[in-house]
Amino acid sequence: MVLVVVFGIALLVAVLLSGLAARTVLSTSLLFLLGGALVSDGFLGIVHITSDSEIVGVTADLALFAVLYTDGMHVAFPALRRNWKNPARALGLGMPLAMAGMALITHYLVGLDWTTSFLIGAVLAPTDPVFASAIVGRKEVPAKLRQLLNVESGINDGLALPVVLILIAAAGPTSGQARSSVGEIALELALGLVLGVVLPLAVAGLVRLRLLGAEPKLQPLLPLAAGIILYAACHLTHANPYLAAFSAGAVLASVSPESKRAFEPLGEAVAELAKFAALLVFGALLTPALFGDLSAGGYAAVVLAIVLIRPASLLVSLLGAHIEQREKLVAAWFGPKGFASVVYGLLVIQAGIPQGEEAYTLIAVCIAFSIIAHSSTDVPIARLFHVDDIAGIPSDDDHRDQTRVPVPRDTPDQEKHHASP
Repeated sequence: MVLVVVFGIALLVAVLLSGLAARTVLSTSLLFLLGGALVSDGFLGIVHITSDSEIVGVTADLALFAVLYTDGMHVAFPALRRNWKNPARALGLGMPLAMAGMALITHYLVGLDWTTSFLIGAVLAPTDPVFASAIVGRKEVPAKLRQLLNVESGINDGLALPVVLILIAAAGPTSGQARSSVGEIALELALGLVLGVVLPLAVAGLVRLRLLGAEPKLQPLLPLAAGIILYAACHLTHANPYLAAFSAGAVLASVSPESKRAFEPLGEAVAELAKFAALLVFGALLTPALFGDLSAGGYAAVVLAIVLIRPASLLVSLLGAHIEQREKLVAAWFGPKGFASVVYGLLVIQAGIPQGEEAYTLIAVCIAFSIIAHSSTDVPIARLFHVDDIAGIPSDDDHRDQTRVPVPRDTPDQEKHHASP
């Protein structure tokens, strides 16, 4: 219950400061991260959470599912068919390059073995648009850039997961079973995709039945119910919930646009709450001891991962692409590590592999640094695309204009009356 109180206080502070945060480098995401760190054992000691606490895995899992479900609804299939090449470049070339680049610097700067180094590269390869919301959530930003970041981040979580699971098996004492687990991993991905397509189609079909239908005030709950069922079904069948969430959101928005429009305000609010809860819990793991355990080479690897590996890999993948240079640079910078990396990092520490603790420390610090760097720069960079009303709150000039007493003007009939002799 103490954690609930802390979350409520953090949520209140974040809401009160959200207007300021949306206009400056202050980030609401960063507030929850710092709030979690403040109440942890490393500082005030109000909340006691460790990496193997059940609440850590549950909140990160729920947050990632909710974010991907709502992100999937922003994917427009007709537009994607026209502009699929740039996301395909980022996923097919940029993502493997980022994995390999991270593995190289981890091996040579931190001294971890090659298997663990590639595991870290796979964990940190997924990106998260949540921490660049001022970019991906604004229509003023070019559609190609928004679609590139959204589609890449939505799909790379599912693509990275099998690589992470295989490398965990290869790095551990049971590395001989890695080959036999490949089939199970492929089955989980395929089952997740099937559930993510079939369930929203079934829901959309039920809505069209003559005897069924939701009244307007309950329509937002229809996609919510579908999401809850999908989440439970994935965990009961061991299907990949993240691929299922993204595909379900995209399919539902395509076959039932009215459900997507009705659910959008509620869905965004639910995703925000889940995100904030996960950030608070993850922040509680960021103790001074964790940062003290990382070597100087580890910190160098973290910095290079953010400022070199992601930008360079994406820029290489976009060579020759029909996209403006400014958009390429923005896409290259915004490769934040988010909830997928948190979940996969927890898998690493819970697997008990020989160098798991060192790997988790590097992963956790990299995620923290990435959240700080990217969530604090999305607003300034958004202004390059003339996104001015980011906060959605009237400025002082707007307020004065609204409070100014209007000067009465004659109607056309009155003008005729005054003109007549």
